[in-house]
Amino acid sequence: MASHLPDYVASARPVPLANRTAWYLGTAPTYAGIVLWFGFWQDVPVGSGLKGAQGYSEFAGGTLAHGLGVAIVSLIAAALVCHFVFYLIPGKLGVKTGLPLYIVGTSTYGVLGGFLLPGFLMGLVQFGGLAVNAYFSAWLLCAPLGKGPGTAAHVVVVSIWAVLAAFMGLKGIRYVGKVASFLQFIPLVILLILFCSTVGGVARFDYKACVEQGRKPVVVEKPADEIAREAKTKGVAETEIAKQVVLRPKPPLPLWGVVALIWTFVVGYWATACAAGADFGMNNRDQRDVKMGGLAGIAGATIFSGVLSLLIAAGAYGAAKTGGTSLLRTTALMGNLHSVLGEHTAALFSYLLAVASFPPACFSSFIAANCFRTTLPKVNPFISCGIGTAVAILLAVTGIAGDFVGVFKVIGACFAPICGAMAADYLLAGRKWAGPRAGFNLAGWISWVAGFFVGAVDSIPVLPGIPNLAGKIPCPPMAAFLVGFLLYLLLALLGLQSRTLEMPALAETQK
Repeated sequence: MASHLPDYVASARPVPLANRTAWYLGTAPTYAGIVLWFGFWQDVPVGSGLKGAQGYSEFAGGTLAHGLGVAIVSLIAAALVCHFVFYLIPGKLGVKTGLPLYIVGTSTYGVLGGFLLPGFLMGLVQFGGLAVNAYFSAWLLCAPLGKGPGTAAHVVVVSIWAVLAAFMGLKGIRYVGKVASFLQFIPLVILLILFCSTVGGVARFDYKACVEQGRKPVVVEKPADEIAREAKTKGVAETEIAKQVVLRPKPPLPLWGVVALIWTFVVGYWATACAAGADFGMNNRDQRDVKMGGLAGIAGATIFSGVLSLLIAAGAYGAAKTGGTSLLRTTALMGNLHSVLGEHTAALFSYLLAVASFPPACFSSFIAANCFRTTLPKVNPFISCGIGTAVAILLAVTGIAGDFVGVFKVIGACFAPICGAMAADYLLAGRKWAGPRAGFNLAGWISWVAGFFVGAVDSIPVLPGIPNLAGKIPCPPMAAFLVGFLLYLLLALLGLQSRTLEMPALAETQK
């Protein structure tokens, strides 16, 4: 039976126990670094951004529309769901087998299907993360110069940033890794400083006043590039083009809408990294390491950074330090804290946060390169990663990557059903890895297609004869997980799982 295994599965060997490390040396700090990236916590109070206006919420009051308590409780619940529901089973599969995600995933998707799910897909989505990283890092680097997204300066910085990150991910990741653990202390310290600068206003925060402020139209300056393009298109002088545009936020979300938005934000962001729990788990000593690593690195770090960001935004409003605007993005508020930080300090913080986000961009490229080397062994990784980097740059310079929630809804839609199906497969096998399955496991693939459709419903174009479901499924990433989980269970019970194959290395695992 082992002869039916592809080489990449047959040659896989578990990580020896002697080579595994404690949760506080690997899993926890690595996961914490993912969520301490400013791109995550800066928009927790915003939720969904107002298109065309950096730092403003699409909905009046953002995630603070029903008060600080609702937002904090929702964030804590979402963080715990990420740990217990999405991460824990992939982590246990990793520690029990000592094998990486693209191997344990062959039980859910088959030894042929495992190349694509989750192997190749994991590589693809990394470039979505690289695009978001490049977009926001370039925004911080250009902001002190008064150059925002859409300007030539932002395009140049995005391009250089993405190319350097991709190159370092391919060639120099070992050097980046040496300093990455130190750089993650930068956002930690800045968060604490911003909190201390605004904590006095938390008690005076009035969410109703925040909502009323958020209802007001937002006037933003058009980038010079956009004005020039519009003038050229219309065949008129640039002086005849309006220099400003007025944007109108939507009414505040109902309470359940705020909860769903926060869950979508957090779960969508974590889905891919939680699926990769197998890769972290295979380097853990035992199941306690898996649990503690997730509690500290996923749940704990998410709660810490997210709650601080909410408190900073609420404190800035309570202390009247928002500059008379409805700004909610934490990093954008730094510019209104001159009286506490000083103008030069605020600019310095922008540069430091950008520098600290470079290692995560390199790690995204590194993961993508490893996935492509496995799934496309005959293709030079410089070519495959080069194409992916070009796509990432395109997503960033067009502004698509600036829609944080929108991007991670799609990424979450890709991996939430994978987490759900893997959980179902794990339980059906008696809380262990069932082993690789032949060919394409239909139970896994059908459940993934259905789960992806549910998770990405807000981003799928409306087709003739198909009802428009955009906005009608609360928390799409969570819904995608449930569809993947329940549908896999049903299809497995109906006999749509392919047969398992004997794997020599499997006998030493499952302890």
